[in-house]
Amino acid sequence: MTRYRLVRREEIELAPALQEESSGLTRQVLVGGATGATHTGLTLVALEDGHVNTHLHSFESSFYVFSGEPVLYLDGRGVRLQPDACGAIPVGVPHAWRSESRAEWIEVASPRPRGEDQPVDTWFLGPAPDEPPADLDLRDPRNRNLFHLGAGDMDAASLSQGSRVAAPTVSASMATAALLYSGITVKMLVDKRLDAQLHTMFMVGYQPGAVAHPHDHPFEEAYYMLEGEVDVVADGDRYTLRPRDVFWTGVGCIHAFYETKGSTVKWLETSAPGPPDRHSYRFERDWEYLAERLREGATAEAKA
Repeated sequence: MTRYRLVRREEIELAPALQEESSGLTRQVLVGGATGATHTGLTLVALEDGHVNTHLHSFESSFYVFSGEPVLYLDGRGVRLQPDACGAIPVGVPHAWRSESRAEWIEVASPRPRGEDQPVDTWFLGPAPDEPPADLDLRDPRNRNLFHLGAGDMDAASLSQGSRVAAPTVSASMATAALLYSGITVKMLVDKRLDAQLHTMFMVGYQPGAVAHPHDHPFEEAYYMLEGEVDVVADGDRYTLRPRDVFWTGVGCIHAFYETKGSTVKWLETSAPGPPDRHSYRFERDWEYLAERLREGATAEAKA
């Protein structure tokens, strides 16, 4: 059984979708039930001079905008999004999309959407609103489900400086912090702070030579490459990932990442279901170290 999936950028071809409930919409499912996933649905979406009618899901979803300025109507209120905007759409909340020009984004669903042979999990409610949207203002509490990744949000030097009271960003706190370790920067984008309960989305940045050692965990992960190249090893198989490649690891897949080109790397990553608070990552090197220490202790006791 294969516990991972690789989709090369050359294999991605968007096709018209939901033609009775939209116009100008194309998409491709990259990860889902048909590819072996249980908790993750990952779909690349484009909307060009069109709309998607108001609908709701019985699953949780989120998005990250790559290009264009799509308008999201979330629970009837329209917000114009920019590239690097993201957000959570909670279970059962009506929403719709519009775009005057081409816009492209990734959508995540958890659990993964049902197949065509199963009962429906998406219901359309009526036409998409056409009221003029507002620009995304992160200081507005009504935008609590939305976020925007700024240019300095993953830069250690920028994060070490105090923020201005009038800065047009969400108020700084632990919820907006970036995690830095072993040449790796992780910036959380979508989690419980945005009312996502079933999955997370975050940005990962690698410095030259950064490594995530072999490990597995009790949740699925998906990776959408944005910048640079990185080697991934999954259940003993090694691949080089490049921009717009997609990778997915299932529960129990032992995987690792290695930067080998001497350059920086960036990718968008998701976890579904959301990781538990403790003991979710099993690093091979840590458990081998523990076993060796215990064996050494047992040998010493036997000799005594």
